[in-house]
Amino acid sequence: MVIQIKTLEQFRSMRKAGIVVAEALELMKSAIAIGVTTLELDAIAADHLKSRGAIPSFLGYHGYPNVICASINHEIVHGIPNERPIHAGDIVSIDFGAIVEGWHGDSAFSVGVDKVNPADQKLMDTCEASMWRGIAAGSVGAHLTDISFAIESYINSQGNYGILREYGGHGIGSEMHMDPHILNYGQAGFGPILTAGIALAIEPMITRGSAKTKILSDDWTVISADKSMGAHFEHSYALLPDGKPFVLTALDGGRAKLAALGIEISDLLS
Repeated sequence: MVIQIKTLEQFRSMRKAGIVVAEALELMKSAIAIGVTTLELDAIAADHLKSRGAIPSFLGYHGYPNVICASINHEIVHGIPNERPIHAGDIVSIDFGAIVEGWHGDSAFSVGVDKVNPADQKLMDTCEASMWRGIAAGSVGAHLTDISFAIESYINSQGNYGILREYGGHGIGSEMHMDPHILNYGQAGFGPILTAGIALAIEPMITRGSAKTKILSDDWTVISADKSMGAHFEHSYALLPDGKPFVLTALDGGRAKLAALGIEISDLLS
């Protein structure tokens, strides 16, 4: 395993990519409504990339046909945008990446549409909160699996959820997917020790039922095997030269969410 170490200047480029991603995700989140299609959301992301002079991370990646991944309900991740209109009560999960100056940003969110089942809302809230706890645990001097343990521990504290086994977070930088692979479950205290210069994408994916998954005939869309509802959140963050974290794909750098967990972010990219 070789983990890429970045300079502050390289992180500045990653921050530019992260801002493009964050802005596009906000535009898509605002556009999600009953009757809108995920192909329309894909067009919003494509237009924003063009306006910012950025390159899509996903389009053409191993043959992937679109700019975003859009997954609905029991589709958990890697869904291909299509003309199905969004319905009331749907969970819509959007994953999106951008390249600026050769460096990647990658982030995802799930959102409920109109009147959402309270259990589905708790699913999404649990998934998102576990991501922030994973980021908080991934500090300089921590072991890689401290992130995994923090994510799993929080999810398990909130209910009986399925944590996907085949998919997880990853290193990010000059490529979208790099070492190390980050499990969303496991014991603490194992794996590489995290150092300044590392960037990681923290990416929990959970269901209200089984952790088992299937891939549809499009060879991309991952669904829960029992067709239970799923949620997916992701942020890319960096450990900067001052030893503090900074969330590259959050508009505020993760300041608010991490402050609530007692973590101070770096000012080096502010």
